[in-house]
Amino acid sequence: MLELAILGFLYDAPLHGYELRKRIAALTGHVKPIAESTLYPAIKRLEKAGLLERATEPGSVAAPRHVLTLTEDGRRDLRRRLAEPVQRDITDENRWFTLLAFLRHLDDAAAQTAVLRRRLAFLEEPASFFYEGDRPLRAEELDDPFRRGILTIARATSQAELTWLRATLASL
Repeated sequence: MLELAILGFLYDAPLHGYELRKRIAALTGHVKPIAESTLYPAIKRLEKAGLLERATEPGSVAAPRHVLTLTEDGRRDLRRRLAEPVQRDITDENRWFTLLAFLRHLDDAAAQTAVLRRRLAFLEEPASFFYEGDRPLRAEELDDPFRRGILTIARATSQAELTWLRATLASL
C-alpha cells in the first residue's frame, strides 16, 4: 500500500520527501500513520529498483532538499499494479482506497472496469464480521448494540459504495 501511494503521488508530480509524507498521511494517516522509518526505506527500495530518481535542489531557507521523480519504469510499474492488483488490494478497505486514489492513472477504461468489477464482486458476496457457524450474521440478529452498530455502519458504507460502483461502471 505504501509503495503504491508513493508511486501514485509521484506519478502526479515530483515531490520532496516531506511533501510526499504529508500527502500519504492525508490519504492513509488516519488509519496507519506513516513514520519516517517506514517511508524512507520504501523510497530507497523503489529508487534501487529504478522506479524513482532523487535530485538535490537548494532549499529556500534551510538545507538542500531531495526531490523525488518517477522514472518511466516507475510509471509502467504503477500502471501494472493498478491493472493487476493483488486480491488484498481489492478486499482490504484501506488498500482499496489507496488503489482507487490512483486508478485514474490507468488510461484504459476496460482495465479500470475490470478492477472495479472485482471490487463489486467482492462486495456482493454475503459477508459479516460475525458468524454463526458458516452463516454470516445480520445486524438485526444481534442483541449486542455495539456489534449491531458495526454491522449497520458496514452495511450503509457497502450500499453507498455499491451504488457508486454500479454508476461508475455504467459510465465507463
